[in-house]
Amino acid sequence: MNKQASIVPSYGNNKGPVTRAKTAAMASQGRRLLPRPPLIPDKKQTKVRRTKRVTSEENNHTAPYVVSSQNKKRAVLKDVSNVCCESSYRNCVNPVKIQAKACTQQVRPENVKAKTRSDHKDLKYTPAMSSNFELHDDGNDRKCKKHVSESLFDRESSFTSANLDGAMLRETKMEGCVMDVKGILSADQDSSNCLGIHDIDLDISNPQMCSLYANDIYTNLRASELICRTSSTYMETLQREITQSMRGILIDWLVEVAEEYRLVPDTLYLSVYAIDSFLSENCIERQRLQLLGVTCMLIASKYEEICAPRVEEFCYITDNTYNKADVLKMEIEVLSHLDFRLSVPTIKTFLRRFLRAAQVSYSVPSLPLGYMANYLSELTLVEYSFVKFVPSVIAASAVFLARWTLDQSDQPWNCTLQHYTSYKALDLKSVVLQMHYLQQNSCNSPLSAVRDKYIQEKYERVACRVSPELPDSLFF
Repeated sequence: MNKQASIVPSYGNNKGPVTRAKTAAMASQGRRLLPRPPLIPDKKQTKVRRTKRVTSEENNHTAPYVVSSQNKKRAVLKDVSNVCCESSYRNCVNPVKIQAKACTQQVRPENVKAKTRSDHKDLKYTPAMSSNFELHDDGNDRKCKKHVSESLFDRESSFTSANLDGAMLRETKMEGCVMDVKGILSADQDSSNCLGIHDIDLDISNPQMCSLYANDIYTNLRASELICRTSSTYMETLQREITQSMRGILIDWLVEVAEEYRLVPDTLYLSVYAIDSFLSENCIERQRLQLLGVTCMLIASKYEEICAPRVEEFCYITDNTYNKADVLKMEIEVLSHLDFRLSVPTIKTFLRRFLRAAQVSYSVPSLPLGYMANYLSELTLVEYSFVKFVPSVIAASAVFLARWTLDQSDQPWNCTLQHYTSYKALDLKSVVLQMHYLQQNSCNSPLSAVRDKYIQEKYERVACRVSPELPDSLFF
């Protein structure tokens, strides 16, 4: 009983602060000290204790990083929101107004002062400068006027008499220009419409059209077609056993192979390019010409097709004249010659772009126009004489002749096509005439794979249509 009584704590007997030594002594005697009941502090004590707690935490090596950094971050954000939101828009000059004022800027010699670099240090931009850029309506025309302030011209380091004369000359020329609220850029955009050029890259809903940078892509392709250009005289200078007719027979047979396996047109065009490129620098025997053809189509199908035919299928299509080992060995030779560079612009590459420009004049896209242009382009693959022309010229000529074949009531070449192809009608005259000759004589040609392909109903039988004679007035 005495032991139990000694264990019962008493808050009244515990006077003075409880230290660690006192707690240890009480624990050795078997006594247990309960904590004091919490007291309800008043508001003043709360504020004092809160301040002391924060102060004590600042002396700790862990607490200051959290507490002080948070307070500092809030102060910075408060300053940014107060300063930037109030003064950022106030000190900004409307860029549209600046562009509009640059059009009809009136430069007066008496308002211009030459300043040195030391004077620029004291120059500060004030919101009052933005009031000098205004658009005024004079009644009939909305023109750009500018109140030139002396402080604005203090930014310029120096002006010579030539600068002043040139500025006044520009002001005189542009004095009568009419501007709208949108700014000076609208006048530049409308200039293309005045010339009859339609923008074919306005539709940005289809990401595959790459409308935002299509012009840059095709500018690069125009340079690449010159770099990847093959020799146009390899039959006369290098090859000894094969002839032009043999090449035509091979490509005509490849057209049938592509149709049999339902390959995309890009595969056929890339195959022909690989054949011409290899023959431009490698002399080949007559017995290996067909092997070269199926190997190039195998390589092109691997690059262009989703599900490319297997090597065994290409061996089978040659009636097993060549086995798998022969095809794989030739594949190594062709790829080594091409340095594995298969991203080359072909006729089909440019034909898509030029047909898009040609379809602008139609309210509804004309399917026969696309079929006819593709038919004429594939006719040139068989003919060796078209190797000397770059792919963009052949594609533009195919669009020219296709438009004339389907409709003789309108000019086949307009400003939009000239703008996007970079070719005038006169530049295409020789190619169009040769292509027109192929079109007229396709019925009598023994190489009829292309004609048999486009005489089908799914291509709207465009191979049956022949264009009339081309007058010289179309090229001027």
